[in-house]
Amino acid sequence: MSERNDPIARKGRFTAMVIAGTAVFWVLASLIGAEYGWSNRTRALFDMLALAGFIWAFVLIYQLWRARQSNQSTNQR
Repeated sequence: MSERNDPIARKGRFTAMVIAGTAVFWVLASLIGAEYGWSNRTRALFDMLALAGFIWAFVLIYQLWRARQSNQSTNQR
């Protein structure tokens, strides 16, 4: 892997960790909430936090896509 692609690869790994971490958090919050009988309002709070995490991951994916497009256009010149 060349040095120019290293920041892109690092950002890709970080994005993957955000997605995986958000999914694990969401599943655990749902299971714990069901086990302890949390109110729907509390469960909705954790759902909104998970949604925010997935939206953040989508923004990271878009930034990664833009960085790759920029990298490809400089390589073609």
